Formats: sequence, C-alpha cells, structure tokens
Amino acid sequence: MVNHSQMFYQGYFENNMCICHLHGSWWLSALPRRAHVRNLVPVGGSSQGHTAMESVVQSSNKYKITPQLLFEIKVHGFLLWASVGFLMPVLAVLLATAGAVMSIKYFDNSFSNDHQKIGLAFYIIMWLQALIGIFRPHRGSKGRSIWFVLHWLVGISVSLLGVINIYTGLQAYHHRTSKNVRVWTIIFTLHISLILLFYILQEKWTYIQKQGAVLGNKPVQPTDQEMSPSCPEKAAPSQPC
Repeated sequence: MVNHSQMFYQGYFENNMCICHLHGSWWLSALPRRAHVRNLVPVGGSSQGHTAMESVVQSSNKYKITPQLLFEIKVHGFLLWASVGFLMPVLAVLLATAGAVMSIKYFDNSFSNDHQKIGLAFYIIMWLQALIGIFRPHRGSKGRSIWFVLHWLVGISVSLLGVINIYTGLQAYHHRTSKNVRVWTIIFTLHISLILLFYILQEKWTYIQKQGAVLGNKPVQPTDQEMSPSCPEKAAPSQPC
C-alpha cells in the first residue's frame, strides 16, 4: 500500500500557499514565495480540500489592489505629506513671522547689533524661500534644474542664518540682562549636533549597510579582499535519499 504521508511530488508554485489535487486527495503546503515544492501534506478529502483552497484564495484577494484600497493609500500618503512636508515648513514660516512681528512691536529696531541685522536678512530670505517653493516648475520642464539649485542654496542659507542668529540672540540677551546663557548655549549646541548626526546617518545609512557594518543583530560581512582565494568553499553535504 502507498503511504500518502510520504508521497513525493515536485512542482513550481507562485503563491505562499499551494493546494494540489493528487490521487483523489487535496494536498496543502505552506511555502515561501516562488519556491520549489517537494513534500506535500494531505489535508483530507475533496470537501476539506475545497474549503482550504477557498480560504487561501480569500486571503490572497484580501490584499489585492482595489480602487478603494488605492484611494486609501493616496489619502494616507497625502496626510503624511501634509503633516510633515507641508505643515512643518508652513508652521516654521508662521512662527518665525510671529517672532518678527513681536520684535518690530516691542523691541528697539535700530539695527545697531549683529542679531538684528542677521535677523532682518533671515526674514527676507525665509519668505524668498517660501515663494520659490510655491512657484516650483514641474519635473522635466525647462528651468527645473536651475530652480532646484537656487532652492537648495537659499534653504542652506536660511538654516545657517537661523542657527547663527540664535547664538547672537543669546549673546544679546546676556548683554542686556547680564544673565548667564551658558546652559542655553550648551543645550542648543547639543540640539544642533543631534540634528547633524541624524542627517549624516540618514545620508550614509545605505553606504554603512553595504560596508558590512554591524547594524543591530546583523553579522559583519567580509569583503572580497578579506576572503582568501586559497581557501575553497566547503562543499555542501549531500542530502540523504
């Protein structure tokens, strides 16, 4: 008699779950995607096989791209863009403008110190950057590359002026009030250092991974130069019949 639990079958499947009708019975196997199948586990008679196959088909159809799912994906992306790519820069411009209004209304604006001069330049370039972002050319259009370079240079200038002006503002506060600003200077320096560190890691993350650095629990991957050509790879042991 044939032992069905040891029945041998070989095939090529595309789905994570494979069901085959073999010798009057349904066979079910959980497989990695695009894998070669050898041993198939019986799941019972015809009725049970049909039920298992229907459940697998329903599970696969659950994640198919439908118009409703595509709409939800677009809404999800729009919300994230609005919260990070739109509201954050717009909110930054509004907060900086509120600070400018306060300085004009309550402070002396003789522009006799570096903080006021740099602040004026900062506000002008900040709004220039916002206008450049609004009138952005479409991708592939003429002048897009020039706009990109200009937008990048103005953005770098705004960032540098903002950082420098915070330091000059702390010094101006110290001269006016004679209060110690050392703690605030250290805190702000640590803040800027963390931002630069995250920025560098973000830019070089892929490069670090390619170098075989230890990231989390991943082992160190040796380079081609470190592998000795005189040491051939060990042959894989043959599988028993």
